[in-house]
Amino acid sequence: MHAMRIRFRRLYLPKRYPLAISRGVSAGSENLFVEVEREGVVGLGELAGTNVPGGETCDTGVRQLEALVDGGIEDLSIQEIWVRAREQGVGPRALAALDMALWDAFARGCGQPLWRLFGLPRKGVPTSITVGINPAAVVREQAAEMLARTGCRFLKVKLGNPLGAEADREAFAAAREVAQAAGVALRVDANGGWELPVAETMLRWLADRGVEYVEQPLPQGSEGLLPRLFARRPLPIFVDESCHVAADVPGLAACVDGVNVKLMKCGGLTEALRLVATARAHRLATMIGCMGESSVAISAAAALGALFDHIDLDSHLNLAPDPARGAALVGGVVLPPDAPGHGACLTDADT
Repeated sequence: MHAMRIRFRRLYLPKRYPLAISRGVSAGSENLFVEVEREGVVGLGELAGTNVPGGETCDTGVRQLEALVDGGIEDLSIQEIWVRAREQGVGPRALAALDMALWDAFARGCGQPLWRLFGLPRKGVPTSITVGINPAAVVREQAAEMLARTGCRFLKVKLGNPLGAEADREAFAAAREVAQAAGVALRVDANGGWELPVAETMLRWLADRGVEYVEQPLPQGSEGLLPRLFARRPLPIFVDESCHVAADVPGLAACVDGVNVKLMKCGGLTEALRLVATARAHRLATMIGCMGESSVAISAAAALGALFDHIDLDSHLNLAPDPARGAALVGGVVLPPDAPGHGACLTDADT
């Protein structure tokens, strides 16, 4: 058996539009691209770095993954490697990069697209595209450009403005004007930017204006208040920051309508499959999102697209440029490539 080899490459991914959410602004990120060679086949994964103090970076990813591989994991299955990594404290973003690279290599070795290897069809529901927190005039301009450029059929509006609910209403009104003109539907993500009284008021206000659902209305750590908000909700509530892995689902199942799965949050495809299955077992709706990723991680996530009710795989559409190619946007749907593995590669790669 060939020894497992791992190689790293760091790239800075600048955003076309800096993305502002309730917790801060990101103009780009340094992402770590991970190549794993196993049994003579190379797979590619991606870690989306964060600027949050104490968060995962390229440095932490390289350090953790080198230590894991040096410990000897070449004889382990993908599932066993995932468990070993968690036991050794590998962060979820680094684990996501390794996990998707391992699945990519495995599917390439089988000569099959990843979606087919998982027993899924090559399809998904249309993705939303996201406009960040900004003054109303900026929201109007950015939303119009993004919808015209991409043809997306859903607009997600980031709310939870630190300036308060009135600023949220003004920004949302601008986004709604654009959405109505383009004939697209609206969704809202507060990223935990509201306290309970504001969330209760905003949910009613947004429901009156045709919003499909609201994501993470309350801050992470305020899950004890979700039952009260859920009991009188006028529209569905999804959680994101409050739900990382499958084990988080049972405690939330009675007070939310759905969960947002992200590879960078749960630790890759292995856990994403468990998470969506657990959510379904609890009769929750599902969505899959992203975190500042290129077409590499987006393509891996898109391979699971058929499992989800809602899709928010748009971070690569806000890069200038995207350093990779992979999943195609066809009629608003992010389709995984019909090629072995997840089908994505860095655009300057030799193969």
